Amino acid sequence: TKWQKSPGSRMPVPLGKLVLFTSMTSGGCALVYYLIQKTFSRASYYQLALEQLHSHPEALEALGTPLNIHHLQLTDKYNFVDIANAQLKIPVSGSKSEGHLYASSSRDAPFKRWHLEEVFLELKDGEQIPVFKNSGENGNEVKQEQR
Repeated sequence: TKWQKSPGSRMPVPLGKLVLFTSMTSGGCALVYYLIQKTFSRASYYQLALEQLHSHPEALEALGTPLNIHHLQLTDKYNFVDIANAQLKIPVSGSKSEGHLYASSSRDAPFKRWHLEEVFLELKDGEQIPVFKNSGENGNEVKQEQR
């Protein structure tokens, strides 16, 4: 079969191979995105924040049931994790409202336990509901925010 070259092209590429390559590349990107989301959702700093939300009646009442936790926006600059600090903006929604759960955590050294510093819920109307604030100097004393 004779392939026609377009101006500036060096070699012909059959459309089937181009489609296959493109779908494999985009499939690979989707897989990487999924794996990154899975890694975040299993991390203790993420789980600790969600535990605080699940145990906070006012926040749950404001969102409504059922509570839905959505994927992090990986391109959002607020989401940041390094060796000692984690800062997340977790999209959440319920039957009444939606918003973001903001969580800040820290740890003393690599492979040490993460400690929540602060968690608050910001609803789409701008209302902020404090969920958790670390009140201890040593990181072990905590209090759940109640209104």
